[in-house]
Amino acid sequence: MASTEAPAAVAPAAATERTPFSQHLWQAGTVLALIALIILFGALRPEAFLSFGNVRNILAQIAILAIIAAAQTVVMVVGDFDLSVGVTATLAGATAAALMGDGTSIPLAILAGLVVGTLVGVVNGVLVAYMNLSAFVATLATLTSVGGLAFIVTGGTTLYGMPESFFSIGQSRPFGIPLPIFFAVIVAVAVWVVLRFTTLGRRWYAVGGSAEVARLSGVNVRLARFLAFTVAGFLSAIGGIILVSRLGSASATSANNYMLLAVAAVFLGMTILRSGAANVGGTLVGVGIIGVMSNGLNIVGVSTYFQQVLTGIIIIAAVTLSALKSRDR
Repeated sequence: MASTEAPAAVAPAAATERTPFSQHLWQAGTVLALIALIILFGALRPEAFLSFGNVRNILAQIAILAIIAAAQTVVMVVGDFDLSVGVTATLAGATAAALMGDGTSIPLAILAGLVVGTLVGVVNGVLVAYMNLSAFVATLATLTSVGGLAFIVTGGTTLYGMPESFFSIGQSRPFGIPLPIFFAVIVAVAVWVVLRFTTLGRRWYAVGGSAEVARLSGVNVRLARFLAFTVAGFLSAIGGIILVSRLGSASATSANNYMLLAVAAVFLGMTILRSGAANVGGTLVGVGIIGVMSNGLNIVGVSTYFQQVLTGIIIIAAVTLSALKSRDR
């Protein structure tokens, strides 16, 4: 009996010795990738890349992406997917711009944009949570419809003529730091607090882990998924309105490209947690990787077309790493 019990006693000990190393390796990979990119571009063009002005530019460029990626994070925490975050931001910004162009006050125009974005999230939530449609199919349909609405709102042209005071939201620099960075930090902290410390956040993670187990535990799965999409619509609208203020104009496609970048950022960030779940901290690291890579490639003179290819490769790599981490777990 002793000879048969000894191996069983040794095997778990060996497993406990190996597991932490593999977990730390997975979790550190994304952060190490960000550090490696900073070192690489810093070595190639130190006078340009590492300057204070360029660091400030990187942070300003990724501020909007951080907000929209936070919206995508909320949806992916519950195990769903939202293809419409980019067009939702576009429509919200275009709505606010169109109203201000017609003489509506800035607060009312911003409120209208936020309501429009939230309503898009509500529609997504109803389709996915209560009509049991696939999140991919439902948000793909929303993407198409909302994209069409954006063209209707803008008339297919670029909107100008907003009040000068509105531009301060996206262009002012208190303490020398672009204001959108502060908005991004506020949104990220708010989402982190909700996910980490509130009952709603714990329910979202429970649904994302196993909807059936969450339901048997007393969680209203449908309501949780509905609220996740609604919050994502609201956050996307914030990003879209800030983007319009920063650009000084609004078009029917101004924020559409942010969807793919947000997806890549969230998938990159999912490798940081041991559970492999979406999380705000990891998403911000993913946003940092995308921002540093884009800025660094621009500085060294790489074509924007090649950057699009790299973005696709990053998405594939992020999804692959996330899948491998789940399988390893």
